[in-house]
Amino acid sequence: MIGFIGAGSIAGQAARKAVQLGYDVILSNSRGPETLADLIAELGPTARAATVFQTAQDADVVMAAIPMAAYQDLPVAPLRGKIVIDAINYYPPRDGRIPALDTGEMTTSGLVQQHLEGAEVAKGFNHIAAADIAIDGRPGGALGRRALTTASDFPEAAAFVTALYDRFGFDTVNLGPLSELARRVRPSRLPRRTGHC
Repeated sequence: MIGFIGAGSIAGQAARKAVQLGYDVILSNSRGPETLADLIAELGPTARAATVFQTAQDADVVMAAIPMAAYQDLPVAPLRGKIVIDAINYYPPRDGRIPALDTGEMTTSGLVQQHLEGAEVAKGFNHIAAADIAIDGRPGGALGRRALTTASDFPEAAAFVTALYDRFGFDTVNLGPLSELARRVRPSRLPRRTGHC
């Protein structure tokens, strides 16, 4: 089961694609499971809504797609030993200034990994427009197949993201450890004001 903490545009589209591929999904946001009723109804019987803590506890793998300013709200204990796909980007106008990111001392995923002691964090889905998740995927070996990046300090976590990308229809560029993110990856565009939670 894949859990989604944050149910904005990226998480919503990834959840839709995951359901199409046969995954069970559990979604959560900061406003409570009752606010996700319409999305759950659309996704069907293999999807359910829960609290953030329940999602972290029940899911096998979790995608975090929340504002960087809220990364310390991710629950630590229930995510220990689990792969966490970090789809978080840092946008100072939304998140406020985070000095360690401004100086390049840390990466977003480095901070998430530092906070989630015992979890295996892998960057993923942070530099693709939400709508493209559903429409840009192509079969393996197809001409022009798009590649997305991942990075992790844990090979098993990077391998999981690589396999998930492949099922979604994308190749993978594995950058190696999380420290490479600051130098080599930037988000493709600024987020809209709505749809990110």
